[in-house]
Amino acid sequence: MSRIGRLPIDIPAGVEVKIEEGNKVTVKGPKGTLEKCLPTEMTIKQEDNQIVVTRPNDLKKMKSLHGLTRSLIANMITGVSEGYEKKLEINGVGYRAQKKGKEITFNLGFSHPVAMTDPEGIETVMEGQNIIIVKGIDKEKVGQYAAEIRELRKPEPYKGKGIKYADEVIRRKVGKTGAK
Repeated sequence: MSRIGRLPIDIPAGVEVKIEEGNKVTVKGPKGTLEKCLPTEMTIKQEDNQIVVTRPNDLKKMKSLHGLTRSLIANMITGVSEGYEKKLEINGVGYRAQKKGKEITFNLGFSHPVAMTDPEGIETVMEGQNIIIVKGIDKEKVGQYAAEIRELRKPEPYKGKGIKYADEVIRRKVGKTGAK
C-alpha cells in the first residue's frame, strides 16, 4: 500500500513556500497567493527544493492527518503554479446560460432565470451557450462553485437533461413503454 504522506513535495521554479509557527503555510506563485492553517500535530519542513511532512506517532488519526496535510500542501502548490479548472455542460432543449460581467444567468426550464455571481478568486468562462469552465487557484473553491452550479439542475436519468460535469457519465434508465 502506498503512503501518500511520506512522498516529498517538489517545489517548482517560481513558487515560494513559507512555513510559519502553528503550521501556517503560505504559497506564492505566478497565479497568486494561497494561505492555509494546517493541523499543528504534523511537522512540516522545507529541505532544499522539497517539502516533507512527518507525523509524531502511528495513531489512526495521525496517519489520516499525515496524508491530508501533504495533499493540501501539494494542491496549494499546483494551484499557484498551474491553477485548477472544472468543465460543466448544459444539456436540454432551451437550457442555456449567458455571462455578463461576473454574473451568469441560467435558463433551465424554470419559470424564471437563475443568476449566480462568481465568488472572489474564481472565474467562469463560457464556450458557446452550453459549456461553462470554472477556473481558479484554490481547488476546494473551484470544486465547490462547480458543484453549486450543477446543483441548480442535476442531470436526470431518463433524457439526460440538466447540468453535468464534462467527464461525468449519466446512467440512463429506460422509460415507460406504451401498452400494446
